[in-house]
Amino acid sequence: MACIRKEVLIDASPEDVWAAVRDWGALHERLVPGFAVDTRLDGEDRIVTFGNGTVLRERLVDLDDESRRLAWAVVDGPYTPHNASAQVFAEGENGARFVWTADLLPNELAAGTGEAMEQGTNVVKQTLEAQAARTGRP
Repeated sequence: MACIRKEVLIDASPEDVWAAVRDWGALHERLVPGFAVDTRLDGEDRIVTFGNGTVLRERLVDLDDESRRLAWAVVDGPYTPHNASAQVFAEGENGARFVWTADLLPNELAAGTGEAMEQGTNVVKQTLEAQAARTGRP
């Protein structure tokens, strides 16, 4: 099973980063606009349309405010399985560390998934740092 981990430091408060991460239904608006272009809720699932046209159904597994961790599973598509989590940690006085981890099969999908996660992580950083700059909150 492939395990992919991406992390990035974000010049924004961990509370603000977590608020965007935990907003399960607003992925395309608050966290990764352009990388994801639509998110539609269906019960505890979200159906995400990505900028490249891929559509995936993701099932909410856990949302833990205390540890600032969100976990989900892709329940359709090419993976057999795909389990992922995003977690936010305080970093320094006013920063955050965003960590995105995915475990997936088949292994042949790891390279493309890793590239997509790298792109997504970069969008998270850009989006949340721009928001922090607009609001004047680090």
